[in-house]
Amino acid sequence: MITRLVEDHARTLAADAHLPAFVYDLAALRDHAAEVKAALSAPGAPEIFYAAKANPDAPILRALAPYVDGIEVASGGELAHVREALPDARLAFGGPGKTDDELELALNLGVERIHVESPYELSRLARIAEAADREVDVLLRVNLAGDRSGVALAMSGPFGMDPELMDTCTDTLTASPHLRLRGIHAHLASGLDASAMAAQSAEILAWGRAWLDGIGHTGPREFNLGGGMAVDYSTPGARFDWKQYGAEVTGLAQSGETLRIEPGRSISVYTGWYVTEVLDVKKAHGQWYAVLSGGTMHIRTPVTKQHNQPFDILTGTGNGPAVANEPVTLVGQLCTPKDVFAREVPTDRIAVGDLVAFSMAGAYAWNISHHDFLMHPKPRFDYLGA
Repeated sequence: MITRLVEDHARTLAADAHLPAFVYDLAALRDHAAEVKAALSAPGAPEIFYAAKANPDAPILRALAPYVDGIEVASGGELAHVREALPDARLAFGGPGKTDDELELALNLGVERIHVESPYELSRLARIAEAADREVDVLLRVNLAGDRSGVALAMSGPFGMDPELMDTCTDTLTASPHLRLRGIHAHLASGLDASAMAAQSAEILAWGRAWLDGIGHTGPREFNLGGGMAVDYSTPGARFDWKQYGAEVTGLAQSGETLRIEPGRSISVYTGWYVTEVLDVKKAHGQWYAVLSGGTMHIRTPVTKQHNQPFDILTGTGNGPAVANEPVTLVGQLCTPKDVFAREVPTDRIAVGDLVAFSMAGAYAWNISHHDFLMHPKPRFDYLGA
């Protein structure tokens, strides 16, 4: 549901011909992040590293900084950007296919942890660390087999290492005085509710403890349990139960362990809106369409996830075509039938000149979209309450 602050701002933008636009309510973002932090505040609770890939905008990062323990980045570009926006932030660097240049950058910019995805990556990192004469703290990313049926996204394939491949890392770790194994990283699936997330965390911990015991790892241990907290675009009010997850996962912690999670979408998605306006309303082959300015080259989320992006209609003052009490498909300006925001959704009325504010646009929206397709103007970005 759109907030009054965002609605008022949207109408001002429309009056000044500044649509489409992304509008972020930073006060609401801080409130949500504070709630998550409070739910994970007990002794033994996981540290929170915000996954910058969800939304790396500098105002978003700065708003979140007081409520997270660090930032997870997944490329050299993200690394440089986040370090500039938050010079003192603790950083963890993950993702497959890291280049030598990126690994060197991670050393130069003071990354706290590198999540190593393969034995070859580990050997390259050892060589780079030796050349730089720097010690590097690493977590080995494991890709555990198991039943991931029903999840929104299973992180299989090129991510991390099969358990038997993990064993081949021990020789490199032993031979390199510059590498320090701190523990295990695993991000196995996305779209999990609190109970499923806690069960997956228990699975990771059980395997990771046994593996570290098996190689004779002593001293403090770290377990990064990944992200993937459920976000339901069909029911925006239904949010991940952070209190339940916090209580359950904290109960899994053992003495001498640091647990860590990497939420992204579930932190920033709720406090961003993509606001646009209706350019045309027409009927084609028995189906009503509302054509909006902009398109999924600005917010690719509904195409990527194959869902209807939730929205509010803000009545305008236009006197063009309209339709009432009919299902309507909301589309953009692109020359492709895939440019769909929402398909055959019930509407009381929609008319040319109305504004449409798509909610849940605070994550994986602009930053995953094909911005230059058809070369339409790029949207405006406004951060309220900065």
